[in-house]
Amino acid sequence: MPAPSRIIDSHQHVFWHGRDDAGLVADMDAHGIEKAWLLSWEVPPSEDNSSYHAALNPRWVRPDGTHAGIPIDDLLLTRDHYPDRFLVGFCPHPLVGNAPARLKAAHGIHKVRICGEWKFRVLFDDPRCLELYRMAGELGMPVVLHLDVPYLLREGKRNYIPNWYGGTVEHLERALKECPDTIFVGHAPGFWREMSGDAATDPSAYPRGPLVGRGRLWGLFDENPNLWADLSAGSALNGLKRDPENAVDFLTTYSDRLLFGRDYYGTDLHDFLQTLDLSKDVVEKLYHHNAERVLRP
Repeated sequence: MPAPSRIIDSHQHVFWHGRDDAGLVADMDAHGIEKAWLLSWEVPPSEDNSSYHAALNPRWVRPDGTHAGIPIDDLLLTRDHYPDRFLVGFCPHPLVGNAPARLKAAHGIHKVRICGEWKFRVLFDDPRCLELYRMAGELGMPVVLHLDVPYLLREGKRNYIPNWYGGTVEHLERALKECPDTIFVGHAPGFWREMSGDAATDPSAYPRGPLVGRGRLWGLFDENPNLWADLSAGSALNGLKRDPENAVDFLTTYSDRLLFGRDYYGTDLHDFLQTLDLSKDVVEKLYHHNAERVLRP
């Protein structure tokens, strides 16, 4: 793979996994990353997940012991410290207050550029979510979404997964159709498992082994020009690693709508991409061109 001329990390958080803003910038510098999208995560008490507490800023623990997630406050503080390095994202919880108005206010007052991270225990095509997406579309803000399925099939039975987000790709597909003027950036295990045709029956949140035909993700990209994706976190890397030959095909076919991202630190994704036979044009699109193009001035 040719070396990219620039790198933009399109999925990142701050005060996250033991590092403050200076620690994040140090990691970016160590890996040649010029800019990053900083994403929020609003967590109401009813959606608290204690398994995340060790990774989050303890400043935002509530008196009842639940955690507020990654508030916009930390993102704005970081951007103020390093104004040339970050673009701020913010996604209000669709069921809290007037979410479209809150997004519009953040865009106008704080120059928020991305609606994200959308990571809520609400079906992705809920009408209140659709109103939020439509506002994002009006403002030219892509919606970065986290999809985790509510059920996995194990031993022939559907097992409920309490920490689900968004529902299934069917819910995502309906939102794509309802909001054609909004760009959606897919992310997370529930999204990338759909690389394979056996996603509905695979019992693992992170399926392994070669792809079984082409999954629903390919069709979603073919039929919905407003669907993009970022390659962040272990979920995208897992999906691509399952079948490197198909990974090259996928990355090349949809190279106009894919974004390099990490969601963490280090070089795992970059190291894998270097093993693939990708053209210079595809590499430049993945690493920075698409991230620059998707955000309106």
